[in-house]
Amino acid sequence: MKPITVLLADDHQIVREGFRLLLEHEHDMKVVGEAANGRQAVQLSKTLCPAVVVMDIAMPLLNGLEATRQILKNSPATRILMLSAHDDDAYVDEVMALGAAGFLHKQTSAHELARAIRSVSQGTIFFSPAISKRTHDRRLNSLNREGNLKKKNNQLSSREVEVLQLIAEGMPNKQVALELGVSFKTVDKHRQHLMSKLDIHDVAGLTRYALAEGIIENKARLKMAL
Repeated sequence: MKPITVLLADDHQIVREGFRLLLEHEHDMKVVGEAANGRQAVQLSKTLCPAVVVMDIAMPLLNGLEATRQILKNSPATRILMLSAHDDDAYVDEVMALGAAGFLHKQTSAHELARAIRSVSQGTIFFSPAISKRTHDRRLNSLNREGNLKKKNNQLSSREVEVLQLIAEGMPNKQVALELGVSFKTVDKHRQHLMSKLDIHDVAGLTRYALAEGIIENKARLKMAL
């Protein structure tokens, strides 16, 4: 029987190594790659075509939510299993809206991780038991009259979210341009569009917005101008 191919995406090497060791004991799974940030996860998903991506939400350069958006756009058949140290409703709602296949708390057991990977690879939605009932109830409440999920108003393009995260992480325009492989002028244009769309006119304000929207976490920027 063909093993379930898995890509591990987490910015902590010790976490990736731990998951790899756990999954190596599962006869029906094979870890085909590891990504230390969201951008690597997107690139490796294109080249490795894993059946399942175990994706941390809080990662540098490109957060797990935006990485998920890009992976599913390029490869809709890939199943994304989101992983987070937080299980608050805002994260769960966003994961559901993106089309990820499941949500696990980082304190989950090895047995539950393996069960979740098997489950999503077969097309089933999987959530940690601790949040499963709450998620189900909230999902019912979020349905509109047509039975479709209400979508969060998102006025930023995928590239603008990328630029915003890098700026909020403290990168100057020149470094952002190098990271994205575009010109300095293009980054500056995106920056101006961001400020205009959000009606925010300084980096500190953009950073606060990124924190509030979950694009970055507090740990991603230790020094923020107030």
